[in-house]
Amino acid sequence: MKKILVINGVNLNMLGIREPDKYGKKSYADLVKYIKSCAKDLGLKVTTWQSNHEGDIVTAIQKAYGTYDGIVINAGAYTHTSVAILDALKAVSIPTVEVHLTDIAAREEFRHLSYISMYAEKTICGKGFEGYKEALEYFA
Repeated sequence: MKKILVINGVNLNMLGIREPDKYGKKSYADLVKYIKSCAKDLGLKVTTWQSNHEGDIVTAIQKAYGTYDGIVINAGAYTHTSVAILDALKAVSIPTVEVHLTDIAAREEFRHLSYISMYAEKTICGKGFEGYKEALEYFA
């Protein structure tokens, strides 16, 4: 059974509260429940993890080395700023799918750049929770 680490970054813990017109009214707990349900249906073992701290995200990626077969990552705003997260992904060489709840290309110009997409095998944007299912299907 493939083991997938799902990393959610900065402010994802505020789902349902932060800009519900963009991100919806479902909570982070709802997202985790959805991810686990999808993984079970696809025959994947999944670990979900969230942090608002860039260094902790880097450490989680490093600790994934030799343990996980794939990473699904929504780094939130760190997507557009963190060379450190990009470098961590490159260092561990674990297949990675980048996910964003919204379409970052249709938002503010500063959100158009994704450092993570410079490494990720696939990027899924603007599909809400369904984007995580599509990412997991990629690994299944």
